[in-house]
Amino acid sequence: MFGSFCYLKLLTSLDKISCLEFFLIIHKHLMLSVKASDKVLWLKNLSFRTFIPIMLNLEEPSVIDKLSRFCGDKVKLFSSNPCVIRESGTGTGHCWLEGSSLHPSNSSNYEYTEEAYPWRRQMKNVSRGDFFNCTPASMSRKHRVFGSVPDTCYLPDRSYSSHCNDKCTRDNKLLRSIPEYVQIVEVGPRDGLQNEKEIVPTAVKVQLIKLLVSSGLPIVEATSFVSPKRVPQLADAKDVMEAIRTVEGARFPVLTPNLKGFEAAVAAGAKEVAIFASASESFSKSNINCSIEDSLIRYRDVAVAARKLSIPVRGYISCVVGCPEEGVVSPSKVAYVAKELHDMGCYEISLGDTIGVGTPGTVVPMLEDVIDVVPIDNLAVHFHDTYGQALSNILASLQMGITTVDSSVSGLGGCPYAKGATGNVATEDVVYMLNGLGVKTNVDLGKLLSAGDFICQHLGRKSGSKTAIALSRIRFPASKL
Repeated sequence: MFGSFCYLKLLTSLDKISCLEFFLIIHKHLMLSVKASDKVLWLKNLSFRTFIPIMLNLEEPSVIDKLSRFCGDKVKLFSSNPCVIRESGTGTGHCWLEGSSLHPSNSSNYEYTEEAYPWRRQMKNVSRGDFFNCTPASMSRKHRVFGSVPDTCYLPDRSYSSHCNDKCTRDNKLLRSIPEYVQIVEVGPRDGLQNEKEIVPTAVKVQLIKLLVSSGLPIVEATSFVSPKRVPQLADAKDVMEAIRTVEGARFPVLTPNLKGFEAAVAAGAKEVAIFASASESFSKSNINCSIEDSLIRYRDVAVAARKLSIPVRGYISCVVGCPEEGVVSPSKVAYVAKELHDMGCYEISLGDTIGVGTPGTVVPMLEDVIDVVPIDNLAVHFHDTYGQALSNILASLQMGITTVDSSVSGLGGCPYAKGATGNVATEDVVYMLNGLGVKTNVDLGKLLSAGDFICQHLGRKSGSKTAIALSRIRFPASKL
């Protein structure tokens, strides 16, 4: 049954009744049938901001009376035109919910404008509990609500978007140090898929890369020329490179563990390579089967060969704050390896929290040590989200001047040699956060979501991106994001 709703916008603090008593009044009237037009209650003196749907029945106006009695002149009633349900007539299952909405004006008053809102009958229902959990950050002033109380469905009339005007960042003393543009390095096709047990077909990997490029990502790490025995998932590296040879709009670096891997990559058409060292001695031996010093000797050979062919080399350092075997990793060790990679010619060094144990409290000291020996413009960060700290670590890094961030679509990833390490931070989540900070990425979030949906459907699992999950529940068209 469709009904009209009242909304309570709670702003400061209840001083005449307790919150519990207030909600008991509302709860009593939630089950009343709806026979009235939309109303908006604006309570000015409540301590928090939220929206609550309550049913208004003309036959029982006591709910308004009781609220007015408790809150006095703090309740202002705004009336809108009755909602009208109209079939679209197209036979597609669309309907229109017509009514009025509130728009903030330049003054303290609100102006009303007539609008028509489309909705789909197929939209999944949102439980009343879910509705109560909604916050103002996730709800717009203009909104649609329909359905009976047990199966209320709330639909914002606009797509969720975290886009922020640049001014909101520049004028905030805590955010003004954040760069205006951040380059995202997508590592999903390589780092994201390398830990998958079931072999992903080459055609699927290639399509994923193409979808990622179409979203505007400037760098997509395509594959790795490592031993197929070590990483079977990437045994088709040559075929992948052949298939994307004509793809334009992005760079496609590939991982090369040694000179042999470098030569194979060049033969396959690679125009950029990456090498990977570790700040942990134990992890270096388990991951690449040699000590840190031996790995640096190998990479010097790769760097020399790359320089002769004018091929850029990117460096990775794993376990920059913690190791699955050694525990805490000293920032000085990270700084040492970073300087060695920079001195041998790596144009950029990506600092990786391989097992995702870092927090801003450990990431910042590490970055401070590294910045002392390597220019910050030559550094990037690479965070796994094992403990849910990746976005906070990225934000802290941006505040320190980092402008390049690695991420993986749908949060895919994990290291075969780091037990307990979960996926990389999701590219969708990074883009959403950066949009909210007013930071440019040139990435189309809608197209990025499509790429994530594609690979997740193939893998048969839900996305590891909170942004993707949230937006999929609302089912907004990607083109509006």
